[in-house]
Amino acid sequence: MLTSPPSTRRVLLVVVATTAALVVAVACGLVIGPTSISASRIVGDTFSHLGMGHSTLTSLQSTIVWQLRAPRMVLGLLAGAMLAVAGATYQGVFRNPLADPYLLGVAAGAGLGATFAIVNIANASSVPAWTPLLAFAGALIAVALTWVIGGRSMRSTPATLVLAGVAVSALFTSAQTFLQQQSSTQSIARVYIWLLGSLATASWHSVLIVVPYVVLCCVVCVLAARALDIMSVGDDEARSVGLSVRSVRLLVVGAASLGTAAIVSVVGLIGFVGIIVPHIVRLLVGTSYRRILPLSVIFGAAFLVLCDTVARTVMAPSELPLGVVTAVIGAPVFVLILSVRRKSNS
Repeated sequence: MLTSPPSTRRVLLVVVATTAALVVAVACGLVIGPTSISASRIVGDTFSHLGMGHSTLTSLQSTIVWQLRAPRMVLGLLAGAMLAVAGATYQGVFRNPLADPYLLGVAAGAGLGATFAIVNIANASSVPAWTPLLAFAGALIAVALTWVIGGRSMRSTPATLVLAGVAVSALFTSAQTFLQQQSSTQSIARVYIWLLGSLATASWHSVLIVVPYVVLCCVVCVLAARALDIMSVGDDEARSVGLSVRSVRLLVVGAASLGTAAIVSVVGLIGFVGIIVPHIVRLLVGTSYRRILPLSVIFGAAFLVLCDTVARTVMAPSELPLGVVTAVIGAPVFVLILSVRRKSNS
């Protein structure tokens, strides 16, 4: 961890590099795939939609780019941004560097809702269309129950809220396991595919579903950066300068959880994004959340789209679950980050 604030020049370089990574990720999401379509032709087709020039793409290629790759890329940007900023927000409000977007039971609640949807359809021939709705409801119920148990008291602390989240997660996970035991092998396989996370079913409809949640929740979290900086020195000190700690905690935890629930309900569970992205940003630009949160939005979006590009191309024409790719990349990166932090603190 940095022991002194980074220079303005260093922060500017990180901003430029992160923005460049986002541009590269967007280009990869649109260009790379089993069907070879050059970047120049995609750019030309984009300008043709704006009334400038004419497209050289065939109707099939245009469909592949704008109805398959584009919504998948945009959903990846939204998911990565939300998971990263939620992880950074949780780490700030709980003063715990290991906090992630699923800390308060979001993953367990969404998993239970999705499992209920999948195992209760006739013959489990497909994943039902209402799986995202039940996953979203399950995630919100889990977070609400966590708050009722551990966050309502005026004397509540981050530790009590985290412990309540652990208890609620254990309860919902047990219920999910029970449902799986009562279901067929085919249903169990579909549950695990959903739990591993994927953008394969992305569409403009799913993008429109999550956009309002992600935009609103990201804005709330980023605007709360100054309050998180104040809370980082302790609740009592934050109250002494007039900050309503309980109100801020309720607001940012609610925003981070709501946005995460919306994303998880559509793409499933994708790990490591909410842990490693804030850590990498923190190593680069210091400990102020006024820098960490907005950069986490950009970095997280780029990271997840690049991971998805790997997921859909490394074993083409088949596809790896996105959660597997983020774990394979994220686990060693996280170990490396912990090693760097240990050396800097020694």
